[in-house]
Amino acid sequence: MRIPEPTQTPDGPAYEGRLLDRIDEEVVDQGAAFDIRTLMSRRGVLGLAGIGLGAVVLAACAPTASGGSSSASTPSASADGSDAAASVAEIPDETAGPYPGDGSNGPDVLEDSGIVRRDIRSSIDGAATADGVPLTFELQILDLANGGVPFAGVAVYAWHCTAQGEYSMYSSGLEDVTYLRGVQVADADGTVSFTSVFPGCYSGRWPHIHFEIYPDVASITDSSTAIATSQLALPETACTDVYAEAAYDGSARNLGQITLASDNVFGDDSGALQIATVSGGVSAGYTATLTIGVDTTTAPTAGAAPGGGAGGPGSGGQPPAN
Repeated sequence: MRIPEPTQTPDGPAYEGRLLDRIDEEVVDQGAAFDIRTLMSRRGVLGLAGIGLGAVVLAACAPTASGGSSSASTPSASADGSDAAASVAEIPDETAGPYPGDGSNGPDVLEDSGIVRRDIRSSIDGAATADGVPLTFELQILDLANGGVPFAGVAVYAWHCTAQGEYSMYSSGLEDVTYLRGVQVADADGTVSFTSVFPGCYSGRWPHIHFEIYPDVASITDSSTAIATSQLALPETACTDVYAEAAYDGSARNLGQITLASDNVFGDDSGALQIATVSGGVSAGYTATLTIGVDTTTAPTAGAAPGGGAGGPGSGGQPPAN
């Protein structure tokens, strides 16, 4: 990944005509506020004036039409949203776990320039790349407070563990790594898409992907503004096939010791509203889709790290032994 260089102006160093907020730092380290101004300034170039910030972010980071398969469980909203509202319930609030990287317990990737991106396989600076079976995961967010219409413009921050069950920014040796974390802004259909790798299974937790949903991209630097925090569960059949691969040593054993019913996050209802629909295979990679209902009339109850108990990194416990 090529890191852009600032240009010198009479008023100081600048990038694309905008003075750097942090003159002693590189362009990629200017922070989310600088990113947002940069994206807004591109509206004329992209011919998107009047569409709004959420659409501008997508112009830079949007998935292609062929980015993944559709899910049979994903409803299409009618003109008043009643069809979607009738078939989708509010996503359960879940813990963000002890490794959110959202500033709530120290490390904060959401302040970093470049965090708004679709492909999260590499660190923001390009210095490290996660290995594993390819996975595209697509989330459609529905606004239940307004009849279940697509929740266009919300920002979704997603993160998950590596094939070895470790978390960037927290696990030993990965403190300076930022891969498998990223933000996308929902398009007119309320959809976001991420290019990643299939997460491993560590001791005590069912394979999962964390996500936080924010009102807009300008809100992501304050974790307390999230309107929903939850987790996506991956189905057993796909996990079994993936964990036969050498890169996932230990995951098959850990998966055999946990069920959705015994998991300390999905156990209440075996993840009924959180299990993704998955298509594809190990060779070509997988696509996972999930429809998420968000009700802004109810107060969020999640986000804090758990106080202990069973689980793995992200909820206590240990990663697979390599």
